[in-house]
Amino acid sequence: MARKLPPLNALRAFESAARHLSFTRAAEELYVTQAAVSHQVKALEDHLGLKLFKRLNRALMLTDDGQQYYPDVRDALDQLSRATESLLKSDLNGVLTVSVMPSFASLWLVPRLQNFTNQYPDIDVRIAADDSLTDFARDDVDCAIRYGLGNWPDVYEERFMGEDVFPVCSPLYLEKHPSLVSPQALKHHTLIHDYAIHSDAEAHLAWKYWLREAGIKGVDHTRGPKFSHTHMVMQACMVGEGVALGRSALIQSELDAGRLVRLFDYSISTNVAYYFVCPKGATERYKIKAFRDWLLSESAQL
Repeated sequence: MARKLPPLNALRAFESAARHLSFTRAAEELYVTQAAVSHQVKALEDHLGLKLFKRLNRALMLTDDGQQYYPDVRDALDQLSRATESLLKSDLNGVLTVSVMPSFASLWLVPRLQNFTNQYPDIDVRIAADDSLTDFARDDVDCAIRYGLGNWPDVYEERFMGEDVFPVCSPLYLEKHPSLVSPQALKHHTLIHDYAIHSDAEAHLAWKYWLREAGIKGVDHTRGPKFSHTHMVMQACMVGEGVALGRSALIQSELDAGRLVRLFDYSISTNVAYYFVCPKGATERYKIKAFRDWLLSESAQL
């Protein structure tokens, strides 16, 4: 059976006015106008069909009904306040579940996660590696990292990192193929394909776009092995299976360590990016805000 409750704002106005026996002091406490408090109290009285205050020239007094109602309302609001405070305190620690694409998790997030743990030792991050789009209403997930164009419905989103795309290979592969000095030479080499973004049937599109933008013709962009995740593409590239399109956001550590080398000087900027995503209204939750702020700070250093 549905509860027949008065509006919460009306109850707050009544409780404050009854405690102070003043609409003016209640208005100051609630950061509203005196007229607003009076209106809320009147709305409550109309809802109950009872008079709660006697309005005198220079004073405000509770009626018998108001005196009976006040202690219970005060106790109920106090209980709501304690419950809310307890809930918010529990959000200062415990588990934070983050949904993230497997390749981004392994190549970017996990290697940096200790930095977050050092700053927030009371928050235990749980990484849920998943390529599917998170449904916050269904999945037990606090926030997510998504890759795409943005504008997802019914969520808060914030872009935190874009990326460039350029050919890479292993140092050993380049040593074995010293003639790989220009993009045109790619016609003689194996191209490795990533269909983490496109479907299997469209895995070649990334190479097609790069070659077109670079003005390179005569390269069969459809040939070569295909992998469903970027970290698999990079692994195949590092063991010398061919040339891959490196995504700058994910391979910087491999370049810095010398496990991959960049080929040529030409890169293209993609129109997709990485986004922090969470349910609307959840951005001020302590654990979610802490992770969002850290994520933006970490990516800004790149």
